[in-house]
Amino acid sequence: MMVLIVTGGIGSGKSEVCRILKDLGYECQYNADARAKALYEEHPTLLADIEKSLGCSLRDENGTFQPSLLASVIFTDRSALEQVEAHLFPAMMADFDAYAGSCGGEIVVFESATVLEKPQFNGFGDRIMLVDAPFELRLERACRRDGADRGRVLARMQNQKLMNELSAGYEDPRIDCRILNDSSLEELVCRTRNAINSLIS
Repeated sequence: MMVLIVTGGIGSGKSEVCRILKDLGYECQYNADARAKALYEEHPTLLADIEKSLGCSLRDENGTFQPSLLASVIFTDRSALEQVEAHLFPAMMADFDAYAGSCGGEIVVFESATVLEKPQFNGFGDRIMLVDAPFELRLERACRRDGADRGRVLARMQNQKLMNELSAGYEDPRIDCRILNDSSLEELVCRTRNAINSLIS
């Protein structure tokens, strides 16, 4: 089984590319960001282990996990973020392995915004597809999609240093193909089809 990583910064259109890939028949897809959020509640020990490491509760009075509490802890504290990731990434890899083993496809798509920026993922995946667009276009899309204030989205984007460098022209040797998403949906479909065909040929 080939693991195809699809990555890109905020507003790049990586999720749209994954939807196109699904339409093209690549239906085994693992959304790392979505599964990370689910694992806090689904995994038997993950949340408790993280709370123990951080020394604080991340639940409300009813015992329900509150993502906003976690975000407030890790947003400005890199050490806390690293502690969370030390627990989260092994749980995610085990979850991915279970999914990949059950889906039965020849290619499994791993969608993640941060995979290139985290050393825990070094060496993971067989091919890496970058979805990219100019910085201002990504910012505009993200504001429109989320209905969010430009300053708030900009702050999130500035945390994706590598993605911004790639949008500015930096070449990362780990990337096998790059899809520029700066035109119409029809053109994106064409570019995605060409990219996947080049990767599996």
